[in-house]
Amino acid sequence: MKTMLLKNKILPLMTAIIVGILFTLPLGLGDLTNIVATLITILASFVGFRKAAFKSLGLSNFKDQRCDFFIYAPLLAIALFGFYAFVLLPVVTYLTGLPIDFSVFKKFEGDLPACAVMLLFIWVSAAFGEEIIWKGFLMRHFVRIFGDGTLVIVINIALFGALFGYVHAYQGITGQIVAAVIGMVLGFIFYKRKYNLWFNIAVHGFFDTIAVICMYYGFL
Repeated sequence: MKTMLLKNKILPLMTAIIVGILFTLPLGLGDLTNIVATLITILASFVGFRKAAFKSLGLSNFKDQRCDFFIYAPLLAIALFGFYAFVLLPVVTYLTGLPIDFSVFKKFEGDLPACAVMLLFIWVSAAFGEEIIWKGFLMRHFVRIFGDGTLVIVINIALFGALFGYVHAYQGITGQIVAAVIGMVLGFIFYKRKYNLWFNIAVHGFFDTIAVICMYYGFL
């Protein structure tokens, strides 16, 4: 009983608090914040689930999912990016009256080596890291604690989508709202795909890959 309490409630709560501190306090980690938070959540998963740690995050049977990872996920990422660029971003910009702040990405325009490094970094930090933190660990534990009723799932998707938006504060209020909506869409995909994290990682990674290409050509 004590072991189950530790694994399913105390450990995830402590991990969530630590991750929250990493993302809210000025600890000077910069771009490494995601990676540090990812390593902490993976470590917590190993403490709680031992050999089944990766499975508990939704990372299992990659060989059976290669078609989804390399074909269906990229197609969905293209569609999602189209929605983001041509529908979501213009609508939110109109409602807030403020453009999204992409100034941090201007240095990548026309710089192929920098974009190549950035591409590698976002697959590690954003695609793998953010999906492990927000979906594989936090969303999964939310279900383990509160169940998988319809209302719980809605709150789960909305809550962690909103928090995902919050950590994109460097993009301004418009960027935060847009990121929150995209986070909720990714959360819904995670739920509909029966908590298959590989698919989410692929969609997120290819979405950001398109974004890096846009950065290089100055479209962002």
